[in-house]
Formats: sequence, structure tokens, C-alpha cells
Amino acid sequence: RFPLEGCETVIRVLDRLIDGAAERGVKDIVFGMAHRGRLNVLANVIGNLWERIFAAFEGSVHPEFPADEGDVKYHQGATGERVLSDGRKVNLSLSPNPSHLEAVDPVVEGMVRAKQDETMGHDGATREQVMDLALPVLLHGDAAFAGQGVVMETLNLAQLKGYRTGGTIHIIINNQIGFTTSPEAGRSTIYSTDVARMTQLPIFHINGDDPEAAYRVLQIALDYRQEFNKDVVLDLIGFRRLGHNETDEPSYTQPLMYARVKAHPGVRTVYAKRLIKEGVVTEEEVNNLIAERVRRYEEALANAKRKVAEDPPQALPRVEEIDGSEIFRTSVGADTIKSIAHKIAVVPDGFNVNPKMVGQLARRAKMGDGSVPIDWAFAEAIAFGSLVLDGTRVRLSGQDSGRGTFSQRHAVLYDTQSGKAWAPLSELRSEENPDARFDVYDSSLSEEGVLGFEYGYSVVAEDALVLWEAQFGDFGNGAQTIIDQYIAASEDKWKQKSRVAMLLPHGYEGQGPEHSSARLERYLQLCAENNLTVCYPTTPAQYFHLLRRQIMPGMERPLVVMTPKSLLRLPAASSTIDDLGRSGFEPLIDDAEIQDPSAVKRVVLCSGKLYYDLADARRKAPEPRVAIVRVEQFYPFPLARVRAMLERYENARELVWAQEEPQNMGGWTFMQERLENLLEDCRRPRYVGRLSWASPATGSYSIHQKEQAQLVADALSVSS
Repeated sequence: RFPLEGCETVIRVLDRLIDGAAERGVKDIVFGMAHRGRLNVLANVIGNLWERIFAAFEGSVHPEFPADEGDVKYHQGATGERVLSDGRKVNLSLSPNPSHLEAVDPVVEGMVRAKQDETMGHDGATREQVMDLALPVLLHGDAAFAGQGVVMETLNLAQLKGYRTGGTIHIIINNQIGFTTSPEAGRSTIYSTDVARMTQLPIFHINGDDPEAAYRVLQIALDYRQEFNKDVVLDLIGFRRLGHNETDEPSYTQPLMYARVKAHPGVRTVYAKRLIKEGVVTEEEVNNLIAERVRRYEEALANAKRKVAEDPPQALPRVEEIDGSEIFRTSVGADTIKSIAHKIAVVPDGFNVNPKMVGQLARRAKMGDGSVPIDWAFAEAIAFGSLVLDGTRVRLSGQDSGRGTFSQRHAVLYDTQSGKAWAPLSELRSEENPDARFDVYDSSLSEEGVLGFEYGYSVVAEDALVLWEAQFGDFGNGAQTIIDQYIAASEDKWKQKSRVAMLLPHGYEGQGPEHSSARLERYLQLCAENNLTVCYPTTPAQYFHLLRRQIMPGMERPLVVMTPKSLLRLPAASSTIDDLGRSGFEPLIDDAEIQDPSAVKRVVLCSGKLYYDLADARRKAPEPRVAIVRVEQFYPFPLARVRAMLERYENARELVWAQEEPQNMGGWTFMQERLENLLEDCRRPRYVGRLSWASPATGSYSIHQKEQAQLVADALSVSS
């Protein structure tokens, strides 16, 4: 199963790496790797996990590792511990990994950064000191290292302020082939490592037949990493004795190579002969070592068979989807709001603020005392600040997240004379947890790499609020591998939980196909087994409560938020101090404008920005027979609240779902089956919106306006 034969030296390299790193003060090592050699690493590096592996080959799951039922054996992760001869310990973990070979790279970096951040400030530890305590180690295939773009994205994060981990040891298991593809067809460079030259890191090419040379190079790499906190690449050049996997026949496509591979005795034989010749060991001792290892494997296999027979696997229980109707209390007092507002509105003495910010800062102060309505950016800042004061670490990253894509956040201000940055929320501290803080980082122009990093960070920082913000929502397309393989499925596959939040600007304002849709439908399609929370809040207060709710017990799952663009400054989409001080996030918001529920004949369900278009049109042409209800949370679906709301409109006979997105996108296909049979005399809900399209939106603003006016009119017209 994706074996190491031909590159076995990597196991000795990893073995010596662990001991060498521990001797240099490293306490945590996080490994990331794809399939090749994973079972060998699990068995011989991370820990004696032989029984676990053999149980999987028996077609079962080891009783002590029930999570293994979620994925194939060569995707699984593990944790272990190495105790040195002097009693020192080093914690080891191998991250699980999907078949997307290099997707684990940024995930591991995020996990290590979170481990380092947890130590920051303890006993006065500096960033440089904590980086020396935790080490990321990434194992790559030669074809994947050269061919996968996320490798470049991860390398580019290495020296960026918000993503530094103090240097990664990259080890390339170079078997000079990619499945059936030869190097000349797989890259345009001499070496597979040439992509790493972009960061001017040292690259060592090692003969896989020479374990002692590999050992010496490893010592250099560890010393370099600890001294300079930069990446190192070890290119271990060998071959692949067998096919790509257990069913592959390599001589179909590389007959000449595999004639030479067949004639090669292997590094174990070559090195053993050398040691025998030098008098280090005898041939009998070599044979005894091999026999002893085989005996231990056979014993582990027998134990695995026995345990599987004693405790056979059971059918997976059906996971009941929870009802998303519960409201968690997440309110904050007026004094706390005023205190945070003062922090973000008053600049320090000597700080030269941009003149255009003066009015915005004054408005922040007025929002804090309740004299003007609260907008989205202010509500967000209060959410972040109050979480920090409560003792929660908050980390936000993304392209332009400091200022905000729409110039709305201004979480970081810059002195006009010196250029020095000031992030007021980062100065807040909790009395209960002084390590809690707010960090915001402008990321590289990367989606997959940065989102993978934040996901990995959230896996380790279990109680933190970790957020990734897309510049525009549909830019999440570039991170689809991380979303599909990790965020949506990691708990099901590997029992790996995360609270990571994705902020995806969404809304149809006539800005074209790439600046309209955050592809809500894709996230809804991924929803099952309570794996995600997907929301589309319509007010700043709702957004505030949603952010604070995410760190509460019972919310241990990723959060996907359709965030606003034009609503950021829409007067109608504002809240009050009282809204932040009462209750919590409401999954469903009923129509407060309806005076006589018995007169309602049509209930229109909608979400997001469209609500304000519908409400404005009804205000201009009153229609008391139509109730407009906002679905703020799609998943988990708030069924109990929807039913209670419909009971209020006892005479309604039409249930309509209205949306801005085309019919084959947005929330319709998700909502349709959930709305069936909820009205007594209306068995099928109706759809109102744009027709099905291949592209999310038109590129013409005038056409967009006509489409929007038509769907609003259709939603509010009651059948006679």
C-alpha cells in the first residue's frame, strides 16, 4: 500500500530527526505526508501501531482506534511520544491527509503555529523562543512537490508575520516517478526541488543508498533551522521498487527503469554488506535483526486478528440531525460595549491618523454610547473585543482583512507620518486569561494555503475563534480542496474537530459573476450529520451574536457565513445597543410589520440582502397579505421555529422561497424538500427568483436591476 521500498532511508532520517530535534530543545513535532510510506511511518516512527494497521488489513477496525472507520488506512493520522535516554520527551503527531497529496502542508503549519502561540507569553517567552519548541516536518513526493500549487503557497507563508513557524524541514521522498509519469513529463526543471528556490532556502540532494550521508545532512538541516528559523529541503533520491499501489504494474509504462530497479538489491542489503565488511556487525547479527522484526510483526498480526474476532465492527449508527432552533444567550452589557468603543475610537497621543478616518472614529464613539445606530463593522469589533475580554483568543486573516475589502473594518490604522501600524483591539486583555488576544493579519494572495493554515490552527486552538475572510465570497473556489476534504468532512473521516469560521462576502449588486455569489449552494450541499453551521445574517446584531455563539459549548463545528457588501452601510441594516444586549442569534426572524397574521395569504421566506429589497417594495406598495420571513440559519435547519412561525399565519395558503441567485444555485434546492408539507393546503413551496444559469450573475448592471425588480414583484404578488 504505497510502500517505501527504494527510499527506506527516510525512516532512519525521521528517527534521527526526532532524537536530534529533542536534543536541540524541540518539544512538539507535527508531521504531514501523503500516502507513500505512511504505514511505515505510523508503525516505526510515530509509535508501535502495528496492531492498528493489521486490523485495517483484516477489513476491520481496531477497538482502540474506532475513528479508523472513517477513512482508508493510508490517510489516517496518529499521535505518539518519544522518550530520550536522558528522560526528555517529545510529542509526535502525524496529521491525517486526503488523497490531495500536498493539501496537508498548510494544515500542519497552522497546527504548529497554534502550538507555538499557546506558549507565547508564558514565562516571558518570545516568538523566536516558542518557534524553537515546535517543529513542522513535511514529507513530499517529487512529482507532487513540483506540480502542486499549494506547495508554493505554503513556502510563501514561511516568513510572513502571521504565519511564521520558525522553519519547516521538508523531506522529498524522491522515487523519480509520479504514478506512471516520468520526470520529463511532470516538470520543466532539472530538479523537483527547484520550486523551493523562490524563498532561497538551502536544498540538499541525498543519495538514498547512503544512510550515513543522510544522517550528516540531517544534522546540518536541524542546526540551520534552529539557528535561522528558516525552511530546509532534503531531497532523498531513491526509486520505487513496486508499483504506485498494490494493483499497479509499473513496467507497462517504464520498462527500462524497472529493469534497473529489479536488479537493485535495495539499501538494506547494500548497507548491511558495508557494515559486515567494516566489521561493525556479522551476517548472523543482521539476519537475527531481520528475523526479530518479522517475529514482532507476526505477533502484532496475530493479536490484531484476535482483537478483531473478540470485538467485531458494528454497523455505524445513524446520526440524527439536530434542530437548529435553539437560541444561545450571547449578550454583552452596555458598559463593556462603551469601553470597547472607546478603545477603537480614541487614537493614542502622537499617532497621526488619516484625516478621512476622523469622522469614522467619531461615529464609532457615538455608536458606543447609543446615539447613532450600529453598523456591521462596529458590531463585529464589539464581538471580537468582548470575546477577548471574556478570555477567548481571536484570530482573523485573509486578503486585506486589516482594513477590510470594502474599507469597512479598519481594525488596523496606519500613522500617516511614520507608517507604523496600530491595532486597537490587540491591546485588550482579559483578567481571567491574559493570553487571550485579538490578532488580524493581511494574508498573501492565497486561498487554499491560507484557509488550510487557519483550519490547522483551529484544530489545535480548540477554544479560539479562528476566522478566514475571503476578499469576495466566490474566491473560496480557490480553497475548495480544504473546504471539501477538511472543513466539511474531517470530523466524519478522522474525528478531527474544528470551529474555523469562513466569512464570505455575498450579495447581488450588479457587479458581475465573480463579485456576486459566495456559492452558498456548495456549502449547503456539503451539510450532513451536523458537520457545518451555515448562516446568512441580515443585521449587525445578528452577526455579533453569531460570532460570539461560535465559541460556546455545542458549537464545535465550522461556521460558514454569507457576509454583506452593500448592507455594510445600508441605514435599514443597522442595530442598536439594546440589540447587542439582549438574547442571542435568532435562526429565524419573523415579520414584525404584520399587524394581522390572519390576513396573511402568502409567506415569503428569504435570506440576506434580498429581504431589504422586498421590505422596501412592500413599504412603497403595502401588501398586508404577504409576510416576509428571514431564514438566518440554513443549517442546522431551524425546523421547530419555521413550524411555529407558520402556525401564526393560519390562513396562509402560499409558501414561497425567494432568492437572488439563479434557481440552480443559492438556497432553493436545499430549502425545497425541507419546506414540503409545512402548510396544510400547500403541499409544494413555490420558487421565485432568477432562472437557472451556468454563470452566477449577469455582468450588466442595468439587466441586474431589471431582474431584481422582477423577482421582487413576483415575490409580493398574491394569487387571487
